[in-house]
Amino acid sequence: MVAAVGASVFLDLDGNIQVLDIEGKIGDRRPVSLSHQARNILVVGSDSRMGANAKYGHGLESMQSDTLMLVHIAANREWATLVSLPRDSYVEIPACDRGDGTQSTPHHFKINEAFSIGGADGDIGGAVACTIKTVERNSGLHIDHFVVVDFQGFKGMVSALGGIEVCLSEPIHDAGAQLDLDTGCQTVKDEEALGYVRARYSLGDGSDTGRIGRQQEFMDALLRQARQKLTTPSALYGFLDSATKSLTMDRKLAEVQSLYDLALSFNSIPRDRITFLTVPNYPREVEVPTDKANVVWRYPQAQALFMSLAMDNEVDPRKLESAEVIPRRSPLPST
Repeated sequence: MVAAVGASVFLDLDGNIQVLDIEGKIGDRRPVSLSHQARNILVVGSDSRMGANAKYGHGLESMQSDTLMLVHIAANREWATLVSLPRDSYVEIPACDRGDGTQSTPHHFKINEAFSIGGADGDIGGAVACTIKTVERNSGLHIDHFVVVDFQGFKGMVSALGGIEVCLSEPIHDAGAQLDLDTGCQTVKDEEALGYVRARYSLGDGSDTGRIGRQQEFMDALLRQARQKLTTPSALYGFLDSATKSLTMDRKLAEVQSLYDLALSFNSIPRDRITFLTVPNYPREVEVPTDKANVVWRYPQAQALFMSLAMDNEVDPRKLESAEVIPRRSPLPST
């Protein structure tokens, strides 16, 4: 009864979310889902400069994805693993519909190119479909749902929580990311929060993997803040009302009851059972000295990670990096 009353509060959120039906664009040869109650959700951070995002620059000639994260929620809803896929991952890009009646040729390149290929005609549905095909082809995992978050959506989530505290050991001054922060702990929101997770060249070694670590720390803090504040249906409504205005989802996930149930189940997972990982990788420069920009997924560790998630087995990061991994196997069977 409580859940029904809570969900009824969310009925007017339907108009906030852009819904896409892309099943027909992904194709038929997809990995089999080995755990039907578990959920694999692909989160795509869009680098779109359209509409309200135009102020972040006009130099992009195609649709771009800035961040890729795979969220696995266990069938028993007792644990979850969030896996970052570096955008500079050098992987196989399968043939994708360009939206103009032609298909791209399968090739190898950095993973975020898939978003650009599928969205060549400006169709975000095609961009997401090609990205899902690429992630499924290289991981062997079946993607159940997707969420696309643009700059405004990210800022909306952070602001709805009152900002997120970050602690800096040194100041950050990055004109490109519109970021100017002093040393110490401080609460960031709006443009500062966006700049903090986007900044790359002014922090650490300037690599995408270095930025991923900062993004994961920020997401961890965001989840902690959400647990503290989103304790009632009305509080959760306020958060989703702000956050969903710039989100794009698949039709099944966008259903109010599904979104509400998923938010509740995720919020009930113990904090020590939520794991942040980056797919094991190494610089491609090791194999191709002239390529100083990309990374290659490390095997058998990457295969062990994906196989564990496919079988809905909780991943131990320590074992993942040790010798206690399964040998490399062929991709999971496709339907």
